[in-house]
Amino acid sequence: MFEQITILGPGLLGASLAMAVKARGLTTSVHSWSRRPETRAKCMRHHWCDAVFETASEACEGSDLVIICTPVQTIAPLIKEVSHSLKPKSLVTDVGSTKSLICRQSANAVPSGVTFIGSHPMAGSERSGLEHADVDLFTNATCLITPLPHAPSEKIAQLIAFWEALEMQIATVSPEKHDEIVAHISHLPHLLASTVCSLLAQKDPIWGNFSGGGLRDSTRVASGDPYLWKQILEQNREEVIRAIDSFEGELHKLKSALLNQESHSLTQLLKRGKQYRDQL
Repeated sequence: MFEQITILGPGLLGASLAMAVKARGLTTSVHSWSRRPETRAKCMRHHWCDAVFETASEACEGSDLVIICTPVQTIAPLIKEVSHSLKPKSLVTDVGSTKSLICRQSANAVPSGVTFIGSHPMAGSERSGLEHADVDLFTNATCLITPLPHAPSEKIAQLIAFWEALEMQIATVSPEKHDEIVAHISHLPHLLASTVCSLLAQKDPIWGNFSGGGLRDSTRVASGDPYLWKQILEQNREEVIRAIDSFEGELHKLKSALLNQESHSLTQLLKRGKQYRDQL
């Protein structure tokens, strides 16, 4: 599918991608770069990595597809940094959790003849690092593709085919719609889990010993890297605030039902929540 693929940032997602594309024969060669020397050294010990470079620009030379798997605040600046090394007619994408700002800045950063189209594979874990990479991480998960209006149709089709070859389910949305969606289905749930844990951290520590699987299941994502999540929330600030506003409205309804002993309203809210969860 691509003779050579470059992955910048071989953490959980980047290393899992490299494993998956090599396992499925989607490329002949995977080039990689990491800011940390120790990560570059680890890459060279894995069969999915064919070459590691000390600079991102060197890693991109000659690649048909470049995938940026670094934290969201670094994606657009990194693309600008490597722009002079990008192969003519190549395709550049990312795996970031926000899209509006990244897509606009990145599309302007690539040289003429090179196409940037945003991607967001909805796969991952609260764990991080290439030691947790999984060749099947993307299987049956959804990938949101976020082309800008001027993106060439043949490049959109090429990117969709790539993610489909990894057995992902594809949806194409605008960068702005993407940010609205993920603010509700990803960023807000993370905030709620973190907020509950932050609240409980201020209570008697022994309470945690009494908790069952429900607390662990519902707050699992709170174990995610706080610094990475700070970047995500700050980049998608406006949509996250709107999602919080919507949630506060639902929480107010629940609180009012309890205060006013409105059993029917309380039951209806709980039923609606159960029905949605059962459909996932």
